[in-house]
Amino acid sequence: MTPSPTVATTTATTATAAPTPGLAGRLLGLLRSLFLRLGVLPFMLVVAFIVFSTLSDQFLTVQNLVNLLRQSVYLILVSMGQMLALVTGGFDLSVGTVMAITSVVSALAMQSFGAALPDATWVVVITGCACGLLAGLSVGLINGIGVAFIGVSPFIVTLGVQSIGFGFALYLTGGVPVSGIPGEFSELFGFGTLLGVPIPILVTAVCVAGMGVLMARMPTGTHLLAVGGNAKAAALSGIDTRRVLLMAYLLCAGLAAVSGLLLTARVETGEANLGGTVALESIAACVIAGVSLRGGIGRVPNVVMGAIFIGLVQNGMNLASVGSYLQMVVLGALLIVAVVADQVRHRMVAPGSH
Repeated sequence: MTPSPTVATTTATTATAAPTPGLAGRLLGLLRSLFLRLGVLPFMLVVAFIVFSTLSDQFLTVQNLVNLLRQSVYLILVSMGQMLALVTGGFDLSVGTVMAITSVVSALAMQSFGAALPDATWVVVITGCACGLLAGLSVGLINGIGVAFIGVSPFIVTLGVQSIGFGFALYLTGGVPVSGIPGEFSELFGFGTLLGVPIPILVTAVCVAGMGVLMARMPTGTHLLAVGGNAKAAALSGIDTRRVLLMAYLLCAGLAAVSGLLLTARVETGEANLGGTVALESIAACVIAGVSLRGGIGRVPNVVMGAIFIGLVQNGMNLASVGSYLQMVVLGALLIVAVVADQVRHRMVAPGSH
C-alpha cells in the first residue's frame, strides 16, 4: 500500500527534526569523559586556581609557585607510597610514624656518630641516613607481614603501628627535638640546589621517575594492580600475592622514610611529631587523583598532581590568612568530596553496582 502524503510528510519532518548534540551536549560529554578518565582532580584544580588567584595577588607569582613545589615534595613522596597500598586494596595509616621514626633515629645516629667521629662529617651523614631508612623500612616490614602473611586488616595493623611508632619516637626523644645534626646535611638536602633546582625537588623527581617505570614498565606494577583488582584471580594466575603485598608496604615505608629525611634536613632537628597529619593528606591526595579505594586503579602522574593540589590548597589558604584549624576542616571536606566522587565515578563506569 502506498503511504498517504500526510504520513510521508510527518515521517520526513520527524527525521529532519531528530535532535543533534549541541555545544552544551558536547561539552557535557567531554566533562563526563574527563571525569571518568581522570576523576575529580581537574575540576578541583580549576576551582582552586580561580578561588585563590581571586583571594590573593601573590598566588600566581613565580616565586610562590616555586615555593609551592618545594613544599609539596614531602607529600608527593608519601602519596606515591600510599598509592601502592591503595592499589592493592589496603591503605597505610602509619606513614606519619615512618617519617617520625626516620627523623628521630637518623638525628640520634648523626648526633652519636658525630661526637665519636667529628672529622668524618659525610661518614656521619651517610650512616645516620642509613639508620633512619632502616628504621622506617622496619615499620613497613611489620605492616607487610601483618597484612600479607597473618591476614590482619590493613586498618588495624597500620593504626596499631602508628600508635606504637609515635610512642616509641617520643620515648627516644623525651618529647624534645634532637639537635646536633651536621650542618652539611641540612645545607645539602634541606636548602641545597643543583643548577638552580632545589635538591629536594631533584630527589623527588628521581623517585617519581622510578615509580613511573615501576608501575608502567615492570611486571611488579602489573602485579600490584592485579592483586588490588582481584586477589584470588591474581593468585590463580601464578602471582605471589603475599610477596606483592609485602613489597607494597615496604616501598610505601621507604618513600615515607625518604620524605622524613628530607624534612629533617629542612627543619634541622629530629622531630618525634613529624608527619602528624600526612596520613590523611596522602590518602586525600590519592583519592582526589583518581586512585580507587577498592584497589586496582592508580596512576603515578595523577597522584603527583593530587599531592600538588593539596599543597596548593594549603598554600592558598595561608596566603588568604585562613587559620590552621579551619584548614583542617577544609582538608577533611576535600577528602569526603573525593570519596563521594569516587563512588559516583565507579557507578558510572559499572552501572548497577552498589
